Amino acid sequence: MSLIDPPIRVLALAGSLRRDSYNRRLLETATTLAPSGMTLEVHDTIADVPLFDEDLEAAGGRGLEGVRRLRDAVAAADGLLIATPEYNQSLPGVVKNAIDWLSRSDANGLGVLDAKPVAIIGATTGPWGTRLAQAQLRQTLAATGCRTLPAPMMFVRGASQAFDVANARYDSATQDKLRLVLEAFQAWIRLTLPRTV
Repeated sequence: MSLIDPPIRVLALAGSLRRDSYNRRLLETATTLAPSGMTLEVHDTIADVPLFDEDLEAAGGRGLEGVRRLRDAVAAADGLLIATPEYNQSLPGVVKNAIDWLSRSDANGLGVLDAKPVAIIGATTGPWGTRLAQAQLRQTLAATGCRTLPAPMMFVRGASQAFDVANARYDSATQDKLRLVLEAFQAWIRLTLPRTV
């Protein structure tokens, strides 16, 4: 086994289309807290991923650029960090739609989510901290063959109070929790990386 751990690349995916959503801000905060040996890149948007349609998939042409960009980014990453809001006590449709596209196998029968390490976090202005959305996302990801980090979990409630708009940052308590998640996720990813001799 190598004495030097390879660097870990994590793709972060916001489950909200709003440019300044609390979940995108949570991921931007995560980029500043990533432990040594981990780089974290926030995917620009999933707004250009169309509604899942097998006819569109079969045609394989125009309209799938957003899907291809997302698939390539996930395939190139060692792990996937998803920050999901909760809409009407449920998983946002745009998150489920992105996972549906990512779960599809390519011409070689390979899927970009197969055995992919994933961590889930979430922020909401409500009192429940995206617990229901995260539970539903875990169930969906289990069907795709992902390896979802079991703990620690992170549910940011009252995000409008936890996030300081003037300074564009989450409070220290939220940052401390996020740091713990990222450290645990790094260890989780290392468990799944191919061993070198």
